Amino acid sequence: MRVLVTGASGFVGSRLATALDDAGHEVLGMTRNPERYRGAGRPVRGDVADEGSLRAALDGCAAAYYLVHSLAAADFAARDAAAARAFARAAAAAGVGRIVYLGGLGNDADQLSPHLRSRREVEGLLAEGGVPVTTLRAGIVVGHGGISWEMTRQLVAHLPAMVTPRWVHTRTQPIAIADVVRYLVGVLEAPEAAGRAFDVGGPEVLEYVEMLKRLAEIQGRRLLIVPVPLLSPQLSSRWLSLVTDVDVQTGRSLIDSMTNEVVVRDDAIRRVVPFEPMDYDDAVLTALGERARARRAARQGRPAGRTR
Repeated sequence: MRVLVTGASGFVGSRLATALDDAGHEVLGMTRNPERYRGAGRPVRGDVADEGSLRAALDGCAAAYYLVHSLAAADFAARDAAAARAFARAAAAAGVGRIVYLGGLGNDADQLSPHLRSRREVEGLLAEGGVPVTTLRAGIVVGHGGISWEMTRQLVAHLPAMVTPRWVHTRTQPIAIADVVRYLVGVLEAPEAAGRAFDVGGPEVLEYVEMLKRLAEIQGRRLLIVPVPLLSPQLSSRWLSLVTDVDVQTGRSLIDSMTNEVVVRDDAIRRVVPFEPMDYDDAVLTALGERARARRAARQGRPAGRTR
């Protein structure tokens, strides 16, 4: 099957393109700079801000994965909405049979953060063109290079003691990047997945503070956590930008979302793509191992190899 992967050079897209290629699909990796693409499959030029380029990239594709979002921009919601509308129109015009989208967990009955509201809005906009959309909704994805994971890892790496706001006690259901990719590949040829949204998560529901403590324990670090209930999201995001390489705008978007509980409420995906997801500790060890291999390869001046 010919499949387009948007964001093919990114955290999820690079791994997904490899997995689809390994599964025997004809993979087109969409990028604004095809000459720089080093991932699996064949590069094709495309830009979500240029609908004409999307139509050309989607030509002949049976399915497309939509992995685009603009967290680092202050107007990310407007940008993501415009991009989703353009992609929906282009996919319909190209005769694409299925769009698969990776969105965010969160209960619609809650007051969702702007980031999570935007992810939910994109789900609906992608379907407006009439192409069936399969959505996987995930919380924190644990894997080397993921923004939420890197924020977690760097906090533990840089701070022996941590002043924390209330959001560290919000419950979440982290999932390993390998398991997200497995679900993304698995729903592609599952007819019962068309037009449906699925919650995906690992086997454990944890407070964010538990994630920090368990990561510290795995690395043999001591971590003192001091809760400060009045630490605002704006102050939290500025604090994050000082102790991690996450910029203020992205940090603010992520922290706002951490006030929302993001847990699996319906495990229907387990019957469509049946397997046992990795637990949190194993996901952490895998992410740390991948980071160590990437750093070693960089020191030796060679590519880190195909990402799985």
